[in-house]
Amino acid sequence: MTSIGIDHKLPNQKTVYLKSVIVCLLLLLSSLAVAQEDSRISSKVDTTFIKIGEQIIWTVTVDVDSTANVVFPEGQTFSPLETVEAYKTDTTRKKDRIILEKSYALTQFDSGAYKLPTQFIDINGKGFYTDSLQINVANVPVDTLNQKMYDIKELMVVEKSSSNWWKIILVVVLLLALLGSVLYWFVFRKKPLSEEQQIALLPPYDRALLELKKLENSKYLIQDEYKKYYSELTDIVRSYLEEDVHVSALESTTDQLIDKLELMTDAGELELDKETIQQFKRILQTADLVKFAKSKPEDSVAEQDRKAIEQIVVKTHDALPEPTEEELMQQAEFKEELERKQKRQKTRLAVGITSGFLTAVAIFTIFYFGPKYVWDTISGHPTKKLLEKEWIASTYGYPGVHLETPEVLARQKVKLPPELEATLKELQVFSYRNGEGLLTIGTTTSVLANPEGEPEYEKTVENFIKQLERKGAKNIITKQEDFTTLSGAKGTKVYGSGKFAVPESEELIAGKYTIILFGGKGFQIQVILTWLEDDVYAQEIIDRIVSTIEVKLEA
Repeated sequence: MTSIGIDHKLPNQKTVYLKSVIVCLLLLLSSLAVAQEDSRISSKVDTTFIKIGEQIIWTVTVDVDSTANVVFPEGQTFSPLETVEAYKTDTTRKKDRIILEKSYALTQFDSGAYKLPTQFIDINGKGFYTDSLQINVANVPVDTLNQKMYDIKELMVVEKSSSNWWKIILVVVLLLALLGSVLYWFVFRKKPLSEEQQIALLPPYDRALLELKKLENSKYLIQDEYKKYYSELTDIVRSYLEEDVHVSALESTTDQLIDKLELMTDAGELELDKETIQQFKRILQTADLVKFAKSKPEDSVAEQDRKAIEQIVVKTHDALPEPTEEELMQQAEFKEELERKQKRQKTRLAVGITSGFLTAVAIFTIFYFGPKYVWDTISGHPTKKLLEKEWIASTYGYPGVHLETPEVLARQKVKLPPELEATLKELQVFSYRNGEGLLTIGTTTSVLANPEGEPEYEKTVENFIKQLERKGAKNIITKQEDFTTLSGAKGTKVYGSGKFAVPESEELIAGKYTIILFGGKGFQIQVILTWLEDDVYAQEIIDRIVSTIEVKLEA
């Protein structure tokens, strides 16, 4: 019975264990389902068929919680396809969730069927993978049977466009516009006159009446400022007499001024009655008492004095004799002289502003570019002009050497020496020489008589050095290193310096040279460059040429 009891218990324990395992599996599957529902990933391409070099757009879409951290693939993870560009992530929000869309431009330069591999997407530290796809890359068909064959055409010199001139013209126009604006604003613009300036331009009679009217509306009397009131009152009438009657009134005392007016009346220069002069004397004496003795007349007296001064100004103006023709001419000449003086002042101001502007531009230019660069620009440095020209990219010879140069290399007619006719089948030479900057650019393509023959670099360099020595070069230093183009073509670079002879001169100058050699079965290519040692612009030209060299290593 005991054994039977044990047998009954075992199935129960297994059942419990099995149920617990099933529950755990269900919980795990439900959590995975929730996680999968929480993060949804999909990917697509715009096409699965392209030609060589065309691009496809692969897009992955991730639908996650707004707090999720998503890391997309970076770099060349699409091999054998190449990543051209990874575009910015496009984000769309929907309540507490976000939809992230990331696109990549992919390409392939060889025909065939390629598998776009699965991509790893990191979401909150968990990895998810996209689906893989097959991309077909078709070759571009070339019909070589029906195409006619033509001889290689001679190089054609193309007139280069002046596409950079518009930038220079734009800068010049902007600077001139700025200078014109400054001159207009500070010199030629008719500035609005202030009230004081407008009053100062009025004739003395009109100005005196206007100032007396302003004095009438002032608050001097209300504020018991009699001294200011009478000071301004006497200054107005004295200034008028100074300008219109031509009597020194501002620097004269009361008695002196009255004496001068009486003398002018007696001489017939001023038709003013004695009563008016006596009234004027009384007002001036009152003003002296107010200014120096602190006298305070009644407001009515002060107002009557102002009105009396106004009448004196009117009577004095009427008493003045009519100006003679000579006086009118003098006034016209004075006005013309004043206009000429103002014109000269404007001219000097314009010249000063222009000179200052040009000086500031020159200082800024020298500070920004350096004095040597500015001087070389002004003096027209030969290699600097070459460097800043629009360069030409072309292929020379066959097998061709492709490079960019500031000037087209011209084909040279070269006759093979008798000693080379047995080893060379053809020699193609292209070169350019700048006599002012002593810069030489040349390419040589040698087709060997033996199609299976290998180029002899050492012999070529030795012949080049001997040729330099025959032309008078001395102290030649030679270095050598491997050279590789951007496309991976390998060659040899021989470079150095020395003292080179100047054509049509016995002078030796410090210069540099570079020979870059490529070759294969049956041919050899040389790029030969020489330039002045201290010419920084020539060095930039050489560096740019060398960086653009490309060759096709097959005959």
